[in-house]
Amino acid sequence: MASEQHRPVVARRRATWKIRQPGLNPERLVFFDETWAKTNMTRPRGRVFNGKRLIAHTPHGHWKTTTFLAGLRTTGLVAPLVVDGAINGDMFVAYVKQQLTKALRPGDIVILDNLSSHERDETRQAIEAAGAELRFLPPYSPDLNPIEQAFSKLKWLLRSAKKRTVVSLWETCGQLTDRFGETESRNFICHA
Repeated sequence: MASEQHRPVVARRRATWKIRQPGLNPERLVFFDETWAKTNMTRPRGRVFNGKRLIAHTPHGHWKTTTFLAGLRTTGLVAPLVVDGAINGDMFVAYVKQQLTKALRPGDIVILDNLSSHERDETRQAIEAAGAELRFLPPYSPDLNPIEQAFSKLKWLLRSAKKRTVVSLWETCGQLTDRFGETESRNFICHA
């Protein structure tokens, strides 16, 4: 947990969020975030029979990092996209206009963290043009974003898959989005 959460201003914003969130209709919420995926991902732990040594190989040479973007609704992941490398503000605005807004319905509430690329006017305009509302989580509060739990599961699945090429990593990301069903997605949202 970030120590910044104890700052008075941040603590007040977190408390206000926790008070107001139960009044929001979960069916209308779309939590958004991005995460990384790499071609060198392996599971950090494993199991083996007692008395046996666990041996697993992990590449330490050249690997490629990509960014996975998605929204989380009560029905699962929406508008997933994988891009090469990191994203910037222009790429995020393009994603919102071309991908995310297609997954929105009038009356939805899109919830973002406070990354500077998320706070651009074009982002708000595109979301509002789709009939949705834009809200931001309190700063230093990834624990209040349920998509973080989904990303934790996604990374575990990617580590288990051990994909070593960008193409296979991207294909696997696409296949894994179907592994986030309605029950699990609702649980993620209720837990946060």
